[in-house]
Amino acid sequence: MREFIVEADGGSRGNPGPAGYGAVVCDAATGQTLLEAAEYIGVATNNVAEYRGLLAGLRAAHTLDPAATVHVRMDSKLVIEQMSGRWKIKHPSMKSLATQARGIFPPDRVTYEWIPRAENKHADRLANEAMDAGARGEQWSPGDSVADMEVAAGSSAAASTPAVVAAGHQDAPGTTTRGWTSAPDLGAPATLVLLRHGETPLTPQKRFSGSGGTDPALSAAGRDQAHRVADALARRGTVQTVLASPLTRTRETAEIVAARLGLDVVVEDGLRETDFGAWEGLTFGEVRDRYPDDLNAWLADPAARPTGGGESFAEVAARIAVTKDELVTAHAGRTVLLVTHVTPIKTLVRLALGAPPESLFRMELSAASLSAVAYYADGNASVRLFNDTSHLR
Repeated sequence: MREFIVEADGGSRGNPGPAGYGAVVCDAATGQTLLEAAEYIGVATNNVAEYRGLLAGLRAAHTLDPAATVHVRMDSKLVIEQMSGRWKIKHPSMKSLATQARGIFPPDRVTYEWIPRAENKHADRLANEAMDAGARGEQWSPGDSVADMEVAAGSSAAASTPAVVAAGHQDAPGTTTRGWTSAPDLGAPATLVLLRHGETPLTPQKRFSGSGGTDPALSAAGRDQAHRVADALARRGTVQTVLASPLTRTRETAEIVAARLGLDVVVEDGLRETDFGAWEGLTFGEVRDRYPDDLNAWLADPAARPTGGGESFAEVAARIAVTKDELVTAHAGRTVLLVTHVTPIKTLVRLALGAPPESLFRMELSAASLSAVAYYADGNASVRLFNDTSHLR
């Protein structure tokens, strides 16, 4: 039975950004290069580009000999561990690509091995050639490839074209500076820095203030808090994108912070606060006096809604989980500031910890406080910070 070695790689200049992949099929016995494949795929993440490279390599090997065995070598720890079955695949796009890859050869005829990037320079160079072609508005052409010649000559693709190779695999700016750090074997995480908005006139009175009420603006104290947190985030220097709930108090807080950081504000509807129904504007005591049965049910059951048809905590959790998945995918390897509210922040922390719904009632979250959660390529999360108010003192 014939045996092939498939080496594959992918890169994205921006993550997500202009992306491409490269793959090479070699004869396992002789080391001879049999086929090269590369393609510019438009805007995508590094991980998607790497999976596309794997697919191309397996398909090329299948074209040469459908009865062969294949040994895949890649410098993507994520792809190797997921395709080997040791890590779960949670991202929908990668699930689909992995399913396609598993269908090309019978699973018992494909093995996977992680290799250092320096040993994957042939596929790396092909991926960069594809991205270079895309930058010119073209597609990669096999006749233009010099990847095989560079490998044969023993030269490093990184040495021959340092700017191109570095760009093809760069971590997002700021991820290695002082601040929220990463686990090197999984790559830079998507780090969501969670900022509760500054005070409104309702905050000191501890009144329910969700997405179904009067939509109050920041008070003078709230604006001062926003400026203080903006200075703290500017000193830290790691935030690359600012997203905000659509409500007035979060947009005002976000605009103050973004102006200090030199960034724009993107409104994300999924970050809005719970709709508290008829409880909007009331204190906890007033709700207990007026709607005792509804309040008791709400405290005991995450599926219970506030009086008047507001949102249950279960509904909010489902909304936040979808928003989180979308943001983690869109901002892989980056640090993103989410300016939002008490329930969304507590829910993100709860989900990251795998804690039960009742844990929401056991967290204290101050106005203008900072929390942070990092999300890794294998689907795991790490809570880095919670309810930090040191910048307000």
